[in-house]
This record gives sequence, C-alpha cells and structure tokens, in this order.
Amino acid sequence: MIVLDTHIWVNWILCGEVALSPSVNLAMKSEGILAVSDISCFEVLLLVKRGKLELPLPVDEWLSEALSNSGVESLPITCEISKRAVALPDIHRDPADRIIIATAIVHDAKLVSMDPMFPNYVDLHGRLIGK
Repeated sequence: MIVLDTHIWVNWILCGEVALSPSVNLAMKSEGILAVSDISCFEVLLLVKRGKLELPLPVDEWLSEALSNSGVESLPITCEISKRAVALPDIHRDPADRIIIATAIVHDAKLVSMDPMFPNYVDLHGRLIGK
C-alpha cells in the first residue's frame, strides 16, 4: 500500500501523471493499493473553504469522484493512528501531516510526499517516496 499525501493526491487527480515525478508515477503504478488518510478529505474541504484550492466540481462531488473513480481508498483515523501521531517527534507541528505520517506507519505502507520535513522522521526512512 502507498499512502498519498494530500498535495500528491490532489495534484494527481487534477493534473494527472504530469504533475508527479517519473519515480513517483512508477511507484504508484507498481503498487496494488493507493490510499489517503481521511484527514486529506478534511484538508481539501478546508483549502476550498479558504479559497486556496479551486476544483472543477463542487467539493462534495469532487471528493466522491477523487476516491471512487481513482481507485484510491480512504483510511479512517483510528485511535491507534491518533496515538502514533501524538507520539511522533515534534519535527512537524501540523496535525494533519502528523496523522498522514502515522497512517503510513500504522499500515506499514509507503508514503508519497514532497514535504521537505518528512525525511526528518526516522520512522519514515525506507518508506518515503518523493522526488
């Protein structure tokens, strides 16, 4: 399984493969399961509400299409993921990013992100896909 960071998921759905690097595209094509944390849906809703993201459809429709038609599954935020997110070192203070990181760790999944802070997490060594 590969967990997609919110920006990767949104850019891939909106712009297709050209929005991602060849190595990210290859990793995503060769993996059987692509997923996002439920917190990514929250982030998309918040970005649209704040006017920082424009979508070609109403946000509810876009989220439905971005999950069902893309083959990306949504992973719930469990108590285990919440505990793991809180236990992470304070490298990245953004709670959404901490939940995304914890989701990948708890599911023993790879994580695709271009966030420059993510490589600083020892728990992501060997599972982080970027650039």
